[in-house]
Amino acid sequence: MAGAEQPRPGRVIVAESGRYLEDFAVGDTYEHRPGRTITESDNIQFSLMTMNVHPMHCDHAFAAASEFGRPLVNSGLTLAIVLGMTVNDVSMKAVANLGWTDIRLTAPVFPGDTVYARSTVLEVRDSRSRPHQGIVTTRTEGYKADGTSFMTFERASLIPRRSHAAGTAGG
Repeated sequence: MAGAEQPRPGRVIVAESGRYLEDFAVGDTYEHRPGRTITESDNIQFSLMTMNVHPMHCDHAFAAASEFGRPLVNSGLTLAIVLGMTVNDVSMKAVANLGWTDIRLTAPVFPGDTVYARSTVLEVRDSRSRPHQGIVTTRTEGYKADGTSFMTFERASLIPRRSHAAGTAGG
């Protein structure tokens, strides 16, 4: 093709996820997506894997006679799913999770429920012992598709500054 522009060599673009310390601001809220529908199989497998064989999680006859009338999703599973939903927005670049506090289970979750999460930044501060990092504290809420809040917790994460991240000239 005379005069046609020759194709240039393809570029490789690496998508970046997560945030550095400088990217967080007190009051910011992250809506974590996508949501996750919890299945009966998820619930039974997690309960067996963690050796939590309480009949409320895996015995339909037992659960039917309870005040809930059906099996409950293991709260350890709901915590794991909600926490996992936050990783890309809150801790993908974290050096360490420093702790979870004030975990509250405020409503039941049942197999078939679709859950979502949101996190609000409560505090961003420099680390006293690690000058190239800081601590971000967030409050996370797990809620169902109908808007019912079922869980809240606070979490502190050790986050690097952009200039000292792994793989950068300063890091």
